[in-house]
Amino acid sequence: MDKREAIGSWLSGPRAAVEEMGVDLGYPGERLGLPQEGSGSAARFGRRLAAVVIDWAACQLIASQLIAEGRPTAAANWTLALFIVLSVLTVGTVGFTPGKRLVGLRVVAEDGGRLGIGRVALRTLLLALLVPALIWDRDGRGLHDRLAKAVQVRI
Repeated sequence: MDKREAIGSWLSGPRAAVEEMGVDLGYPGERLGLPQEGSGSAARFGRRLAAVVIDWAACQLIASQLIAEGRPTAAANWTLALFIVLSVLTVGTVGFTPGKRLVGLRVVAEDGGRLGIGRVALRTLLLALLVPALIWDRDGRGLHDRLAKAVQVRI
């Protein structure tokens, strides 16, 4: 094997290497019965990341300006607490946070219904740990979504 081929497969990731061997992985969300594109399709990483950044920035702004009064350590703790409360309340009631709404995403159960408050709380607590959100499957769902039996879809 040419060294350039090995480097190319390493850079393109395991999915490309598996597909190069002839395995058809399908499109993200196919195993869940979601459409390939458009409304109801699985949310891509960029949109999910943008939604979290928007929500985190809003919580940080509120924490630093209204609650912590310029104390950085207190602001960091309050930011996390506000993020958890925001996520549980908004995803538990309307299915999306303000950031998710701005980028056109919604959190639903795997069967397409609403998530119960228990599953929303589990999902949010795992998301607050950050590590589960950094591990995702071929459908683009983070570990926090898989364990809560949830999926983020485009609106």
